[in-house]
Amino acid sequence: MSRKKKQPEHVNHERWLVSYADFITLLFAFFVVLFASSQADKKKQSQLSSAMQSAFSPLGVFEAHSRTPPLVPGGAATNVAPVSLPVPTEHGEAMKDIEKRLSELLARQVASGGIPPGSVTMQMTAEGLVISLHEAGFFASGSAEVRAASIPALASLAATLPNAPLRIEGHTDNVPIHTLQYATNWELSTARATAIARLLLSSGHIDPANVAAAGYAEYHPIASNATEAGRAQNRRVDIILLQHPTPSR
Repeated sequence: MSRKKKQPEHVNHERWLVSYADFITLLFAFFVVLFASSQADKKKQSQLSSAMQSAFSPLGVFEAHSRTPPLVPGGAATNVAPVSLPVPTEHGEAMKDIEKRLSELLARQVASGGIPPGSVTMQMTAEGLVISLHEAGFFASGSAEVRAASIPALASLAATLPNAPLRIEGHTDNVPIHTLQYATNWELSTARATAIARLLLSSGHIDPANVAAAGYAEYHPIASNATEAGRAQNRRVDIILLQHPTPSR
């Protein structure tokens, strides 16, 4: 009897599909986990941001009138001064009247030689009237001592300002400073802000409870620090007459 020939065993060439399907499933699960984690982190960041804002807002400090320029190393910025926005009619008219009177006062001070031309600029922003005192007219380089020649102009400015909430901000350029008195631009900008605050308060009619002072070093520029002209604009003290004061605690 002839032997029955053994049929060759059938080889399954598609077994790799099982491993491939398992791999795709695991990869999909991995990306789902990553996506879920990223969403959770965003939620936590939002909660942290809200908590910090609510903590600092009542004091009226650490909130720059110029929020557009980023906090970047070196203080370089492509954005310039805050964009002027419409203000409420009644309060806006009062602000415009104050701005007009201050402009006339400063023009007289420039004409009398009390302050150099261009050392004070003003603009209306969403927060209120911003009066920028540039370094050249009020401080020596690297110093927080107000020039004696500019004190009469500041006294007149203080007498013209209403007894309303003010925020005084010190700003510098991005050139590092390291002296016995000021280790960094943080100390210099803060010292200049408080020096101007003291002079304004010496007028006697401004309530100290309405005044907040802070230093921002080089981190809120209004011009590029790449040029000397830009750095000169950034070395300033801003007096902000707030039109929407932060509610007191």
